[in-house]
Amino acid sequence: MKIEKTAFPENSILSKSNCNYADSYCGIISKEDYTITSVDIGKAFFSSSPKWVTTLLKLRNKMVSFFGLKTGETSNKKDICIDDSDLEKGKQIGLFKIFDKTDNELILGEDDKHLNFRVSLLLDIQSKTKKKLIISTTVLYNNWFGRLYFLPVKSFHKLIVPSMLKSTIKVLES
Repeated sequence: MKIEKTAFPENSILSKSNCNYADSYCGIISKEDYTITSVDIGKAFFSSSPKWVTTLLKLRNKMVSFFGLKTGETSNKKDICIDDSDLEKGKQIGLFKIFDKTDNELILGEDDKHLNFRVSLLLDIQSKTKKKLIISTTVLYNNWFGRLYFLPVKSFHKLIVPSMLKSTIKVLES
């Protein structure tokens, strides 16, 4: 499965967002004649974290707790049972709050004192047989600490997002 960096999708809810950083990655869902909703995508996203990503998040949470930043719960994502109501606007799943939801897009993220971030899980249906899943991220720095914090995080982010996208697509195709 090929994951590629792509242009930020214009049809995303986040396309008009004010931000200091933005990126997008896409992959093709090859399972044909299969209806996928934003809830399906959210469930797949939250249940498919590679173990190394979960480990990194736990380490991040230990380090940033000293600075009073939000951490969320980091349990084994494979053991989380998420129902449809967990993916409604305003709900919190670990570090991620659900900010918005349409039939084909889920907006996750968090606002903290150093920065605000959003993640878009967007299903781009190009035809009956071709569907793209695009994960886009926006980051808005609230202060100098947010800018400093994101410097090392950006390197990990560029590894984590494609890996998460690949894992999410595998779950959706199974």
